[in-house]
Amino acid sequence: MAHIIVVGNEKGGAGKSTVSMHVATALSRMGHKVGCLDLDLRQKTLGRYISNRNSYLEKAGLTLPTPSYHDLPEIEQSDLEPGENLYDHRLSMAVAGLEPESDFILIDCPGSHTRLSQVAHSLADTLITPLNDSFVDFDLLAHVDAEGEDITGPSVYSEMVWNARQLRAQAGLPPIDWIVVRNRMGAQAMVNKEKMERVIAKLSKRIGFRTAPGFNERVIFRELFPRGLTLLDLKDLGVKGLNISNVAARQELRELIKSLNLPDVTPNF
Repeated sequence: MAHIIVVGNEKGGAGKSTVSMHVATALSRMGHKVGCLDLDLRQKTLGRYISNRNSYLEKAGLTLPTPSYHDLPEIEQSDLEPGENLYDHRLSMAVAGLEPESDFILIDCPGSHTRLSQVAHSLADTLITPLNDSFVDFDLLAHVDAEGEDITGPSVYSEMVWNARQLRAQAGLPPIDWIVVRNRMGAQAMVNKEKMERVIAKLSKRIGFRTAPGFNERVIFRELFPRGLTLLDLKDLGVKGLNISNVAARQELRELIKSLNLPDVTPNF
């Protein structure tokens, strides 16, 4: 059985597709077979990222480890069982098609609540939730008081993950390993950062997730997208003397991969 990694939350701009592409490519570079699905059927940022990569490598005459990308299969309404949801069927067929040829299946979810995203979360062995270091983003997980110190209740996304966990338990599947990845953290020990650390620590114990460091805000991520490249590809392209920011970003990716504790995965980059 392939290990299913779902990257999701219900807010745009948190870095889901950047995290998805770097995790998938890192696993590919370590020799694992990785299949990818993008459930944002309109924008398909992850799908575009991998398409850009394939086009660039072909044009440049290069071969680099690359995750495989698959669109959801089209389904005829007549192929559905009575009462069966079209999107459920498309996702289950896509996962079933990838499993025989994949060690990992990575599913990138849209920044909104959709039926596809809801079902994908119930399939997750590992759930990665990128979160900008801001109370605006934290509100997706839980509500806090005016001082930003006390949690007053869970929010919509946490409740959706809870429902996904219940479905897995009813099906006799292992629990989801949920990791909240803190992105765009400030380098300085600001008051907001300290409050975020405290409230995230409280919430992690209450609703059961782990935390991991993510990526700081770096121009390099935006620059790599048109060519479909990641930080790990730069040396293979003959880029010498990586600047301090690029070296630090590679270290952030290494720490993230280590924190995920994926089966049979040891970062070697």
